[in-house]
Amino acid sequence: MRNRTIALCRILTGIFFLFFGEYKVASGDFAHGGFQKYLAGYIGHDAVGFYRPVLSRFVLPHAVPLGYCVGIIELLIAVSLVLVWHVRLFSVIGVLYMINLALATWNAPGAGPVWRYFGNELDHLPLLFLFLIFFASRAGETWGMDGRWSAA
Repeated sequence: MRNRTIALCRILTGIFFLFFGEYKVASGDFAHGGFQKYLAGYIGHDAVGFYRPVLSRFVLPHAVPLGYCVGIIELLIAVSLVLVWHVRLFSVIGVLYMINLALATWNAPGAGPVWRYFGNELDHLPLLFLFLIFFASRAGETWGMDGRWSAA
């Protein structure tokens, strides 16, 4: 029962990522302007201090191709989770992606008690924890191709 519950969560998480990535890749709006708007907020005040130079010196000058990369990464995570293709690998990629987003948005709530920072990260931390669960539980072995490949 536990493995099937995790598999269902894996599939539903993959469907979310399908929606996240689809609009970023299918329409150029995200890569050609939307991503830069997010980056301006991250660099201006939201990002953790040590992460701002990474965003301003590397990501911002390459915003258009990296904007498309963001969408492609989200689509690959979606395909992995739904079709159960290298789930453990893409769970690690998902963890790194969520850490990146958390670092970029950590200071968004402004000064205040520490719980505000964790509350602000409710978009990223639960997904990070799901990716950790998918990795640790070998979620690709239930209802998917990863289980068939490991049995062969």
